[in-house]
Order: sequence, then structure tokens, then C-alpha cells
Amino acid sequence: MEPLPRGPGPACPLTCLLLLSLPGVGAQRSPTFQLQQPQDKVSAKAGETITLTCTTAGTGPAGPLKWLKGWGNENETIYDQNSPPTPHLTRAEPESNTDFSIHIRDVHPKDAGTYYCVKFRKTRTMDEVFRRGNGTEVSILAEPTRPVVSGPRHRAGPGQSVSVTCMAGGFFPKDIGVKWLKDKAPISAQQPQVTPGQTTSSYNVSSTVTVTLQKDDVRSQLVCEVQHRTLEAPLRETYQLSKALRVSPGIQVVTDPRSPVELNKTVNFSCHVRGFYPREVAVTWLENGTEMKVENTPQVTETRQGLFELQSLVKVQAMEEKNGSVFTCRVVHDGQEPVSRMATLQITAPAQGELNGLSQGENGSLFIIYVVVGVICTVLALLVAAILYLIRAKQSKGKSSPSARLHEPEKSSEATTQESDPNNLTYADLNFERERKTIRRMVELSQQSEYACIQSSPPPAGDDNLTYADLDMVHLSKAPRRPAPAPEEASSEYASVQIPRK
Repeated sequence: MEPLPRGPGPACPLTCLLLLSLPGVGAQRSPTFQLQQPQDKVSAKAGETITLTCTTAGTGPAGPLKWLKGWGNENETIYDQNSPPTPHLTRAEPESNTDFSIHIRDVHPKDAGTYYCVKFRKTRTMDEVFRRGNGTEVSILAEPTRPVVSGPRHRAGPGQSVSVTCMAGGFFPKDIGVKWLKDKAPISAQQPQVTPGQTTSSYNVSSTVTVTLQKDDVRSQLVCEVQHRTLEAPLRETYQLSKALRVSPGIQVVTDPRSPVELNKTVNFSCHVRGFYPREVAVTWLENGTEMKVENTPQVTETRQGLFELQSLVKVQAMEEKNGSVFTCRVVHDGQEPVSRMATLQITAPAQGELNGLSQGENGSLFIIYVVVGVICTVLALLVAAILYLIRAKQSKGKSSPSARLHEPEKSSEATTQESDPNNLTYADLNFERERKTIRRMVELSQQSEYACIQSSPPPAGDDNLTYADLDMVHLSKAPRRPAPAPEEASSEYASVQIPRK
């Protein structure tokens, strides 16, 4: 920073200093010297080179010619005739004593400002302003930087609103436009906020748009479009709404086969996790609150809508001690609180007889066969008992005992000799009721009685009664008559025979 001269000497009043600072004041003292700075305004894009023109004519006082940026206490010397040039600033005509034009290369917004070409007069104490140009206003047309789009720090679900911001900076002039599009359709946004940049000749812009998320926004995108006079085409930056979206999964636990299940069967518990976003998800299984080890890692697949789904499977043996166990599928999605679904294992309990049969290695159907056979045998036994009871009841109705009459065959001439022996009978008629089924044959001789007890022998097949019986070796005595014995029961196997006396 180089201060401006205060005047020709210490005795110069303040009004003299002000007059010297005005353009053309020195020309009154030296009318043959002229300084011309013809450019009022110069503009260029950042990175380009600009030329500031300054020429002199006539003879002037001894002293340097300089280029100052700004005037007053804020001025800055950017070129001095007595100083070597720099890569950023050089003279257009280095050897010329009248052309003091300069080149400023690779200009930036910080190079913007008003430049003055000033002729100084050397004094004993300091250099004083002798002539200065009208000044050239330099504008650097700086393009805005590429937009940067940022979304919310945390994801939101469908139906919730999020804000997305687009920022660009380092541009000049100040006028700029920002436009938002969602899936190529314009949407309304807040008025862009333009603020000064790092230098006095640059600006920054910020624009914010609020969007209500939908479930199908997984593949939607926002576009921030920046328009500025320095741009041949707008600058565009894209933001995927999937970065701000979270779709919680739907969870369902299915058992195959469905409860209740048979003992020792294998049951598949399937946990279906559907329609979630983003992809990050963790699935664990618990049995009665205790975490289970699952061998297979579920594979996540993507749907046509851009959402994700998976299926986790665990197999369980339906043992008796697991009856009533609760199996829980716990899902943790995108670092959120766990969501659980559960199913209860119900086992069909077999009958106690079947359990005993299974423990002995026999088929349960054998028990059913035993039961059927037992029932049939019981029915048959009851039927036989009923038949025997009916037979006895029918036989008991006949109160008189069957009797047999023994009589002598007709006498012949040959039998005369036998008649003298009363103890020898050859034939006897035995008349039994037809209801009698069996006759046993046995004759027991009694020397003191006229009665004989006959035990029947097994009857011939197909013959239910006998009419005649041979009484061989039967001897009847002529003892006095005795009372006949009481009749035998109908079911007795014995019959008494009464022999009439002749």
C-alpha cells in the first residue's frame, strides 16, 4: 500500500492537497504534459487477460508513473515504472516512454476494481500526484462453481418431507438464477439466497427445495439447474431421492406344514421380509427368546420397483419337548429399532397306547387291530352265552323225564328155551324226545333192583334221536319193586329204564 502525496510541502494547506488530488490539476502548471486513460469499463472472464490503456504526451516533471487499484486510503500500487514486471502484470510496450499500457493475465474476481494511471512528481520528501487518469472500472465475469447438492442427514419414510439444498459460488456479476426439477418436471423452491463471496467481486448462492417423499421415489431424482450470464449452458447437478428415503419392510412368518404338526416331523419356519429400502438389513431367529444358529444366509433380491426383499428359513424337528415353543423372526433395518414376528409350534399329541406302541417299535395301526379283534371276540362270547342260555331255558320247560320201555321181542319157537331165563332180555325200545341231542350208552346192572341206568354213547353223525338200543349183557333181577328215582334234569346225560313185570 502506497500513501498518496500530501502536497508540495509542509506549509501546504488541506485545500491544496484536495486540489492536487483532482484530475487535471497539474496540467495548469505544465500545460504541455497530457495523460490519457480512455477506458471507462473493461470486463473479462476469469482466466483471461485484460489490457489497461494509458498514454502520455509532452514533457512532465521528474517522477515515476504508476498504476493504482482504488483511490484514497484503500489504494494499492500494482505497477511501478521503476519496478520490474511480474508474470501476472506486464507492460504492453516496455521500451516506450509514452505508452504505459499494462496486461493483467489470468484474471480472477479478486482483480476486479477501478484502476488509475497516475503520474507522480518527485519532491524532497515524497512523490506527489502530478496527473492521474479518470480511472477504468474492471469487471471480472466469473462463472459459478459447479453446484453442490446436499440432502438431509437422516432418512425419512413415505409421507414425510425433506429439504434438499443446492449451492454454488465464486461468480460475478451478482445476478444468477436457480431452477429445480423432479424427474424432469419443474417444482417450486424458495428464493435463492445470494451472499458475498471470499472476495469483494464474487458471490455465492444457496437454494433449498422441500419434497414430500413417496414410496416410489426410490428411483426419483432432483436436478438443480444454475443459470448465469457467464455460462453458455446451465450447470446441472442431480440428487437421488433414494439417499433420503427409507421404506420399512413388511414381515410375515409362515410355517410349513401348518400347526398342529405330527410328532417328529420337520417344520420349516419361513420369515418373508418384503418391500424395504435401503438394502441394509439383519435377520435373526430366536427360540423362546434365545438366539438360534442359522446355517444359511438369506439372499437379498431387488424388485422391479427398486425395493428389496429376502426370505430366511429355519428348520425345526417337532420333538415333544418343543411343543408350544415360540419362534421369533427379528429384523433390524437401516439401524432402526428391531421389528419382530413370531409363530408357535403346536404338536399333535398321540394317545397313550400309541406312545407305548411307538416306544416298542410297533406301528400304531397294530393297536387298532387288537382293539377290533377284542371287540369281535367279546361279541362272539356274549352270543354263545346267549345261545346256551336259550337252549337251557327251552329244555327246562319239559318237566317229565324221558323214559324208555323195555319189552320182549315176539316169541318164536326158538325163543322158548330163552323165556325160562327171566334175566336175559335181548331188545328194548328207547323212545326219547327229538329235542335230545346226545345219548351215552352204558348199562349198569343192579342185582337188587328192577331198574337199570343206561349211559348213552356218542350218537351217530346226523342222527338226533335213537329209537332202539341193544341191551346185551343186561341182567334184571326179580327183586321187589322200589320207588322210581326222581326224574333227571333235561340236560342230564343219563336215563333210567323201568322194566314192567310179566
